[in-house]
Amino acid sequence: MKLKFIALTGLLGLSQIALAQVLPLSNALDRSVQNYQTIKAKEAMAKAAEENIQFQKYQDVPDITFQAQQNYGTINAQNGPLYSYGGLGAASTSMPLAEQNWNAAFGSLYLANVNWNLFSFGRIKNQVAVAESEYQTATRDLDQELFQHKIKVTAAYLNLLASQRIKFVQEKNMERAKVFLSTTVSRAQSGLIPEVDASLAKAEVSNAQSAQIKAYDKELDYSKNLAVLLGDSFQTYVLDSVFTTKTPLVLSDHQTEADKHPYLLYQKSKIEQSQSNEKYVKTNKLPSLMAFGVLQGRGSGFEWNYVQDNNAYSNSYWKGAQISRGNYLIGLTLSWNITNAFRYSTKAKEQKFQTSALQNNYDLLKEDLSAQALLASAKYANAVKDLDESNIQVKAASDAYRQHMALYTNGLTTIVDLTQSHYLLNRAEIDHEIAQNNVWQALLLKAAAQGDLTVILNAIPNK
Repeated sequence: MKLKFIALTGLLGLSQIALAQVLPLSNALDRSVQNYQTIKAKEAMAKAAEENIQFQKYQDVPDITFQAQQNYGTINAQNGPLYSYGGLGAASTSMPLAEQNWNAAFGSLYLANVNWNLFSFGRIKNQVAVAESEYQTATRDLDQELFQHKIKVTAAYLNLLASQRIKFVQEKNMERAKVFLSTTVSRAQSGLIPEVDASLAKAEVSNAQSAQIKAYDKELDYSKNLAVLLGDSFQTYVLDSVFTTKTPLVLSDHQTEADKHPYLLYQKSKIEQSQSNEKYVKTNKLPSLMAFGVLQGRGSGFEWNYVQDNNAYSNSYWKGAQISRGNYLIGLTLSWNITNAFRYSTKAKEQKFQTSALQNNYDLLKEDLSAQALLASAKYANAVKDLDESNIQVKAASDAYRQHMALYTNGLTTIVDLTQSHYLLNRAEIDHEIAQNNVWQALLLKAAAQGDLTVILNAIPNK
């Protein structure tokens, strides 16, 4: 136990030397937002959703394809123009041959192709709307993640501060126990009191030392929690003492609009996204009208009279690679899958039910947050009253301890009574620190329920 105490005390001393600068709550919140990996991930998702909006907008731009092709083969074919959907294959041939042969020469194909979704009956427009709603959802998700993270950081900050104050109380208790021991040992050696009193005093010092070590253990745990949320390496922090000496400056029972809570806004954006998906799904039942155009240049090693003279061809590469003929092709394509009208009717109903489920969850969450706000207000009022009571207890316990210490020093009371008053003072001081911290914790609960962290930030008094 002694080795543990020495190690912990040494670590505390080094940490306090390394971090003598006070860490205000506002600075802690800023650092946590900049360093926490989950926040960075949400920011990246929002940026990805923003890029998807631009991608969907480009779906309305015509497809323009350029192709250069050189090949070698036979030309047994039939008359007629040919267009391959998508524009990557087009051909115009001459007269067909009477029978199959295996004459081959070089040929070439050069083309530019344009495909334009001329009219999609709102499909592309709704695709853009879906992408925009996804971006809005990602942004709201980032906002609510930032808010929740700041609430966690503030709670961790206050928890660490409470543990530090309890450790401070135990240090004061340790000092009182040492004074108590010094007085008892001196009087026992003088024969004024029994030796057993000195033994009891030593036990009190040991108990106070053990409580101090346990309090420091708790501080280390809460320091680790805060360091993780701030994105720091493990360390101890010097926190703002204003939370331990003053109560919040709450001028009025300000209520933020319920619909403005970050988490409610996030849930609402999910509803809007689902509604956008409903509209998009319905457009899949409609046809598509596309325009296309092809400009083609061809080269061939076969001469124009090859049909009459099957020897009228050349194996020269350059003969086949150069352009000798050109063609163009333009047209419209109306595509309508009739069965989609039935298929996507079911899909639209599915999406509508999902929207309804999200709306139900939103309503439930809104009711829960409203109840949480009322609960937080009641808890804050109780915390303030409890703090007033703890002040009375500390004063009474302190007066009682001083009185019993004076009586014991003059031999007018027993060590049992003094020990009891020592214990009551220690408990009262701890209860006071907890009550002081609970006032700020209750105010944090109000801020969390209202979705507005300024509720607590604006309540911090100036030093």
